[in-house]
Amino acid sequence: MLIWVNDSFAYLTGKNFGKHKLYSKISPKKTIEGFAGGFIAAIIGGVFIFYLSNSHSLTHWIVIAAIVSVFGTIGDLIQSKFKRQAGVKDSGKIMPGHGGIFDRLDSILYASPFVFLYLQIITYVP
Repeated sequence: MLIWVNDSFAYLTGKNFGKHKLYSKISPKKTIEGFAGGFIAAIIGGVFIFYLSNSHSLTHWIVIAAIVSVFGTIGDLIQSKFKRQAGVKDSGKIMPGHGGIFDRLDSILYASPFVFLYLQIITYVP
């Protein structure tokens, strides 16, 4: 859910308010304003999840949301770099216009190990 919130609000914020490019050589449509909008929305999403679940503290959900936002964006940039190097617009043909299946999963594939690591650290009992 946090990836979806981050990606959706990054797109909406960047489209409507984006002026400063995040990394134009790799992904020319991504903006710093879009990243900030996605980051803030993910944090708010983490707060909502905290109130709907009993699994972790508010601080932990905020940290998880921040990890998802930052590393999800990095994963998306890495996927864009791979596509640029390969000279293709989409990573597959199954979902035309959406960049392919890998484009739908790039953020979660990259952010998941970092979320897992964080959860292992906070639940570690020596």
